[in-house]
Amino acid sequence: MKYVLVTGGVVSGLGKGVTASSIGLLLQACGLRVTSIKIDPYLNTDAGTMSPFEHGEVFVLDDGGEVDLDLGNYERFLDSTLTRDNNLTTGKIYQSVIDKERKGDYLGRTVQVVPHITDAIQEWIERVANVPVDGKEGPPDVCVIELGGTIGDIESMPFIEALGQFSYKVGPGNFCLVHVSLVPVLSVVGEQKTKPTQHSVRELRSLGLIPNILACRSTKALEDNVKTKLSQFCHVPEENIVTLYDVPNIWHVPLLLRDQKAHGAILKELNLLGKAVEADVTEWTERTKIYDSLQDPVRIAMVGKYTGLTDSYLSVLKALLHASVACHKKLVVEWVAASDLEEITAHEAPDVHKAAWDLLKGADGILVPGGFGDRGVQGKILATKYARESQVPFLGICLGMQLAVVEFARSILGYKDANSTEFEPETSSPCVIFMPEGSTTHMGGTMRLGSRRTHFQVPDCKSAKLYGNAKFVDERHRHRYEVNPDMISEIENAGLSFVGKDGTGRRMEIVELQNHPYFVGAQFHPEFKSRPGKPSALFLGLIAAASGCLEAVLQATGKMNKVFINGVANGTTTGKVYHNGNVYSNGNGLHH
Repeated sequence: MKYVLVTGGVVSGLGKGVTASSIGLLLQACGLRVTSIKIDPYLNTDAGTMSPFEHGEVFVLDDGGEVDLDLGNYERFLDSTLTRDNNLTTGKIYQSVIDKERKGDYLGRTVQVVPHITDAIQEWIERVANVPVDGKEGPPDVCVIELGGTIGDIESMPFIEALGQFSYKVGPGNFCLVHVSLVPVLSVVGEQKTKPTQHSVRELRSLGLIPNILACRSTKALEDNVKTKLSQFCHVPEENIVTLYDVPNIWHVPLLLRDQKAHGAILKELNLLGKAVEADVTEWTERTKIYDSLQDPVRIAMVGKYTGLTDSYLSVLKALLHASVACHKKLVVEWVAASDLEEITAHEAPDVHKAAWDLLKGADGILVPGGFGDRGVQGKILATKYARESQVPFLGICLGMQLAVVEFARSILGYKDANSTEFEPETSSPCVIFMPEGSTTHMGGTMRLGSRRTHFQVPDCKSAKLYGNAKFVDERHRHRYEVNPDMISEIENAGLSFVGKDGTGRRMEIVELQNHPYFVGAQFHPEFKSRPGKPSALFLGLIAAASGCLEAVLQATGKMNKVFINGVANGTTTGKVYHNGNVYSNGNGLHH
């Protein structure tokens, strides 16, 4: 087993996750099998109870793991299926060591950070690195490890010590350290400054980790004299110093590393030059070119609670992007704070209220994503009502789907007090209720999580066609509340169809409105399995409907027996239904 460790210095937010994903993609393009591990030094057991404002979105895996959003990048770039163990936190390590101590596994010894915590970290890495994540048998060739945080952080110290010991343990030729650092350009002098990186590398070396490759973030490519200076003071060969300069989008990063032969340097450090083949990123390059050339816009209004931090909806944005590229449209996301649509805002800040409604009404499609808490709920309901009445393409995810049912019950069935018991426990018309198996006392890991099967009830519904006429589909969930099964028949008789249900037939998964261009709600989160080149079916439907080419998409997918997403339908692994990266651009059909 070979290991690539990606660390970060100077400041946080340099793009270690994208760098680690890009390295993995390049090694994969060289014919190697790759897995990934993300180390988060926080004390939380997982990301499940963390606010999106605090740490971005919570990414959900097939096995129900609630993990850091960087694992979403790994899955999207590598088209892999990771597990909760691929996200290692301080909380998990300490919990496992304390559990062993309580059971008496340490035989009365004093339990300490070194060696017990550091040994547990190394054992975790070795165990997880040998688990395949690409659906094939046997261990991967390379494990890419990302160490979260910044070198020098107190909470990272046990991991740095463990990784220093680990690099010595696996030996030269099996461990490669890529250090991502900042080379700022001071606007006053316009000169690239190397001192921050020098200090970062000095601290890294003092902690027992020796960088083999420097990946320097800067606004432009490093000048030759800057590379020479960094090589001299950081003891890294010039050919092993690469620049991660600003690019239009992150799809360029693997190509940037490829052009600077970063993969060659890594393969050389890992003694894999004889095993690897020439990196083939043809498909990735073509898709990136298409992305860069898009000009015809499609405007999607994102009506959410956390619009102040786009990372809160990172996977949703990526899924919209994947579908937009497939439809040859330039994605324009109009951020609409749900609370700005409400009547109270009209009185308190009329200009803000008007601006929010102008954005909503100017959009080609409306998306209401998942969320928790009652802030902005009424605004989401108003946006849903507008989409339903104005025939605007709509996609509601998780809470968005539940609120579509609430809005329908209020407006069509006449239940003025219809609501979710999450927001109004005493409502006389509970359209959405707490799931019986949920916990009311513990928050972490107690939701309905992970991959669950949805069975289509209506074979010719839009959702089934988008999934390639599948009879069922496996998608990832994260919720505590569900549509009240006792109200289903009344709602369906009024025209809102529950076209997808779980195996029992009692849990509603997909809802569609009849006589509407595209009005779809999903209890699951389809965004988590969207991939570049394999857009999520329901997101593809939204973008296609907003672009005026939904019929062409439905006809094309209806002829295929495979689904668009990275999952399983009818027992068949998913596939692509486009050619040369080109899919749909208008109602005239397919581009070949």
